Amino acid sequence: MTKKSELPVKLCVQCGKPMVWRKKWERNWDEVRYCSQRCRREAKAGVPGRYVPPEGGGED
Repeated sequence: MTKKSELPVKLCVQCGKPMVWRKKWERNWDEVRYCSQRCRREAKAGVPGRYVPPEGGGED
């Protein structure tokens, strides 16, 4: 059995909230981009995202 701490995590592209893998997303995890319908609607409407990725991209 997999521990919850070992499940993959993604950040919502609109708000930056971490999303943990769910069984519901098993078949399309690579396509999941938003944490909620609200974030999906805001992105579609062109509302600027609240998430600002860290500068440098983590590369040293």
